[in-house]
Amino acid sequence: MSDVTEPFDAIDVIRTKRDGGAVEERALRWMVDAYTRGYVADSQMAAFAMAVLLNGMERDEIRVLTDAMIASGERMSFRALGKRTVDKHSTGGVGDKITLPLAPLVAAFGVAVPQLSGRGLGHTGGTLDKLESIPGWRADLSNEELFAQLAEVGAVICAAGAGLAPADKKLYALRDVTGTVEAIPLIASSIMSKKIAEGTDALVLDVKFGGGAFMTDIDDARELARTMVALGTDSGVATTALLTDMNTPLGLAIGNANEVRESVEVLAGGGPSDVVELTVALAREMLALAGQPDADVEAALRDGRAMDTWRAMIRAQDGDPDAPMPAPRETHTVTADRDGVLAEQQALPFGIAAWRLGAGRARAQDPVQHAAGIDLHAKPGDRVTAGQPLFTLLADEPSRFERALAALDGAWRIADADTAAASGPLIRERITG
Repeated sequence: MSDVTEPFDAIDVIRTKRDGGAVEERALRWMVDAYTRGYVADSQMAAFAMAVLLNGMERDEIRVLTDAMIASGERMSFRALGKRTVDKHSTGGVGDKITLPLAPLVAAFGVAVPQLSGRGLGHTGGTLDKLESIPGWRADLSNEELFAQLAEVGAVICAAGAGLAPADKKLYALRDVTGTVEAIPLIASSIMSKKIAEGTDALVLDVKFGGGAFMTDIDDARELARTMVALGTDSGVATTALLTDMNTPLGLAIGNANEVRESVEVLAGGGPSDVVELTVALAREMLALAGQPDADVEAALRDGRAMDTWRAMIRAQDGDPDAPMPAPRETHTVTADRDGVLAEQQALPFGIAAWRLGAGRARAQDPVQHAAGIDLHAKPGDRVTAGQPLFTLLADEPSRFERALAALDGAWRIADADTAAASGPLIRERITG
C-alpha cells in the first residue's frame, strides 16, 4: 500500500500528541483504523501510546479514540430481548468474585445481565477461570446461545467474542510490552470500547484502588472512574461507578474453586460481610439504572430467587451446580504467633501468593489449577490468639508453598488491641455522569 492512498501520516499524529496538542478527530480515527489494518507499525503506535501516557488526552479525544476502537469490529444489540440490559465491570483485585453472585441476583429481577468476561493474568483472578472450576461448565458460547440464555435465564457469564473491538486487543498487547499500561485515556478507552460494543443499555463500574488494585492511588482511580463514566454517558450508555477499597483481599477466599464456593454462600444468604456489602451495593446501582430503584436486593438473596437463577445459569452452560468442586491435594496453615488484633492483611502479596500456588497464570497460554489458592480465617480488625489459624495455603504440589510464603513475608501484622487502627469504608465514593 503506498503512502499516497493514506489521508494522514502517522508521524504527524505522533508529533501532535508528543508536543501536547489534541489530535483532530479524522486523524485519530484514521490512526486506529490504519493500525488495525497493519499500515501503522507497532513501533509508531507504541510512540503514540507513550505520548498519551506522558501528555494525556482531552475528553473529546478519548471519546473519539473509544468510538474508533468500537468501529474496528462488530457491535452487538440486545434490543430484540425486550428487556433492559445492564452490565458491570470491575477493574480487578484480589478475591474479587463479585460477578458470580451479582449477575444472577440482578437477573432475578427480570433484567438481562450479559457479562462478557475474561481470564486472569498475574495476581488478579479471571471470572472465567473461577467458573471453569465447576465440572462441565463452558465459557465459549455462540451469539445464538448467548441471546437464548439471556431470554430464558436472564444472566450469562461467558467469553467475549473476538469480533468486539479488535483494535483494542491489538493495542492492549502492545501497551503490555511498552510500559504504557497505566495511561488513563488508554485504560478507559480499552474497557469502554468493549462494553459499549457489547450493546448494553446501562453499565456499573467497580473501580478499585489500593495495594491489590490496578490503580494503587485513589486519585488516579477516581480520574479513571470519571473518565469511563463520561465515555459511557457520551455514548448513550447510562453509567455510574463505585470507588472501592482493594488494600485488603475481598472475602475469605482467593483462588478459583474456593471463590465459587464463597459466591454460592452469598447466594444462599450467607457469606463474608464485605462480599455481601459490595454485591448488594452494585446490584442496587444496576437495578436503579434498569428502572428499579426500589428493588429489595437482600430479599432475593434470602428467599432463594438469586440462587435459583444461579443454578439455571450454570446448567445452561453445561455445568453441574451440585457437583463437588476440585479440592487441593496439599494444604499448609499459618497460625498467629501472639494474641492481639489482625491489624493488616495486604491484598497484593496474598494475590501473588495465590498465583504462585497455581491459582493464576504468568502467560496467557498457561493453565490454572482450580483447587489452588488461599483460604483466610481472619480479617483485619478480628481478635486473634496465639496458635489460631490465620490462613491456609492450597496447592496440588507442596513444592509451591515456599515461594508463596516468601511472597507473604511481612504481608500481615498482629497488633495490640488498643493500637490497631480501624480501616476505612469498603465503598468510598459513587461517581455519576
